[in-house]
Amino acid sequence: MITPQQLRVLVGIRDHGSLSKAGSALGYGVPTIVHHLTALERHTKAQLVDRDRRGARLTPLGQVLVEEAAEILGRLERAERLLAAQRDTGLGLVRIGAFASVGSQLLPRAIRTLRSSRQVQVEVVEAEPTVVIAMLRAGELHAGLVYDSVDDPAFAGPGLDQTVIVEEPYQVLVSRESARAAGGGIDFASLADADWICSRDMNETSDRVLRRAAHEAGFEPRVLMRTDDLSMIHGLVAEGLGCTLMTKTAMDSRFAVTICHTREQLGLRRTSFVTPRGPVPDAVRELQGILTRLLPDRIAGRPVDGRRST
Repeated sequence: MITPQQLRVLVGIRDHGSLSKAGSALGYGVPTIVHHLTALERHTKAQLVDRDRRGARLTPLGQVLVEEAAEILGRLERAERLLAAQRDTGLGLVRIGAFASVGSQLLPRAIRTLRSSRQVQVEVVEAEPTVVIAMLRAGELHAGLVYDSVDDPAFAGPGLDQTVIVEEPYQVLVSRESARAAGGGIDFASLADADWICSRDMNETSDRVLRRAAHEAGFEPRVLMRTDDLSMIHGLVAEGLGCTLMTKTAMDSRFAVTICHTREQLGLRRTSFVTPRGPVPDAVRELQGILTRLLPDRIAGRPVDGRRST
């Protein structure tokens, strides 16, 4: 088994160029450095370091391993900081990953509600769902908000507990000045001549839904721009430059846009609260409950004040 000490030795040799200097930086003697390096090379069955009178340098295989080693050690340090923050200061710390629309429009209110009932620090990492899931698996987050399609689940797997908070239909976001904004539902085939604003990641859920719906309607979507910046997306749509698939939760009403349903069923986007499998801190579970109340209220157009409207 590779140990953190062995990885630290390899990084130290890369950074300092000799066994003695790496030992000084790490607080080890040269025999300890040699012991860890020998054990690492024996385990990997590869020579990782070249040594001569001028010092020590990594072999090509050592370079490959040291890049991964630095990332692994960085994650360990972040995990230690998470633990220390809760152990030493007595202040609960919750790290949650979230995609942009929920992160900017609902999490601030949810955090305020949480902090009104308990002393807790909340750190939000804004990222796409695939990144949030990766960080959860790496132990870098206590919880994550992710979305995928009911018809095309993306995040099932061992080690995580996924609780669906809300499901809502995909619709088409258009400018308020667009002729498509008036009248009943949009026939999706009529959007064959539209310009589309899509995600930078072609495998993102709404992009997959768009390609499937367009294929069924007999056309290939014409992409105007690829961006994950919600303000840019809303701005482009508001100016009538294109349209995009979106859900009501994600729409920012500060822009001159409106969301229109289609005559065809495009499918449902589901938003889920995901935690690593095992015991869940009370603050995390409470935050989940708050979001479970806020999301349906936003979809229904009720005031989002941290409580269900009556």
